[in-house]
Amino acid sequence: MTITLTPGDWLALCQHLASLSLLAVGGAITTAPDMHRYLVGQQGWLTDAQFTSSIAISQAAPGPNVLFVALLGWNLGLNAGGGPAAGWPAWGLALMGVALSLVAIMLPSSVLTYTATRWAHRNRELRSVRAFKTGMAPIVIALLIATGWLLSATHNQPARDWRLWLLTAVSIVLVWRTRIHLLWLIGTGALLGALGWV
Repeated sequence: MTITLTPGDWLALCQHLASLSLLAVGGAITTAPDMHRYLVGQQGWLTDAQFTSSIAISQAAPGPNVLFVALLGWNLGLNAGGGPAAGWPAWGLALMGVALSLVAIMLPSSVLTYTATRWAHRNRELRSVRAFKTGMAPIVIALLIATGWLLSATHNQPARDWRLWLLTAVSIVLVWRTRIHLLWLIGTGALLGALGWV
């Protein structure tokens, strides 16, 4: 996929990611549905496959879950440079996309988190602080469910979807009711996918 991005487009991307950074309650992954809407649906800068692959690869790799934003920036830069076959200019734009997207998604929320955490720690006994912490839990869960829904909707295998939903439901119950480490569940899901069962 080849696209043309002007400096204004890069600035608009940074502004969009910065605004999402301030809404990323529960981590950057909770903003994935809006990133998909903006990057794939509205702007057409990425394909569905590039978007979902970026999330899948970054979640499989060790490290923070915000890495998917770096891969989205990488794919944007490659697309703007004419693809991987275009050589060093495309690779340079890809690296620029990584840097811009990571700074845009991390800087605003980091500054806000640092400031708010210091204030909340000083005022941790206030009723409003305790109520805020309690009230944010359902919002984080709803945003994670929306992200899961987005990723499963692009699976494009409706005949086998019931297995995915069953695996999701079993995983939710196991996380909720047991102390099984998440890596075991991820490994089990990978094994079931490799065997072609989901």
